[in-house]
Amino acid sequence: MSDPQPVPLDDQLCFSLYAASIAINRLYKPMLDEMGITYPQYLVLSAIAEQREMTIGAIAERLSLESSTVTPPVKRLEQAGLVERQRGKTDERQVHVRLTDAGRTLIQESRCLGDTLMERSGMTSAQFQSFNRQVQAFLDTLVRNP
Repeated sequence: MSDPQPVPLDDQLCFSLYAASIAINRLYKPMLDEMGITYPQYLVLSAIAEQREMTIGAIAERLSLESSTVTPPVKRLEQAGLVERQRGKTDERQVHVRLTDAGRTLIQESRCLGDTLMERSGMTSAQFQSFNRQVQAFLDTLVRNP
């Protein structure tokens, strides 16, 4: 009896998503370098920008990370003057984070990332948004049905 042939990587969705993520990071890196931030810092800033203020725990939850993973980039963003951290008034264990004016400006400048990605994809805006919704729905299904 012969061994079954392995499924080629290009036929595995997990590899396609992994390779796409790496390609996106490579595309973003020069632009992020110019802005003086890393990709994880960009994600943290983007999460905070959605809510105006978030706790470290809420940022971690939004990014599907542990709080201990979020704290170092937040500290570096604070040192760069892009966010402010403040202990909670009612619960000092909670650390609230909000964008500074410089952080809000940087988030506006970072719109070039998505614009560049859409342009490089060759998709129309509607196709790009539809594809993103499909990926989000796929992710939501995986998270709901572990």
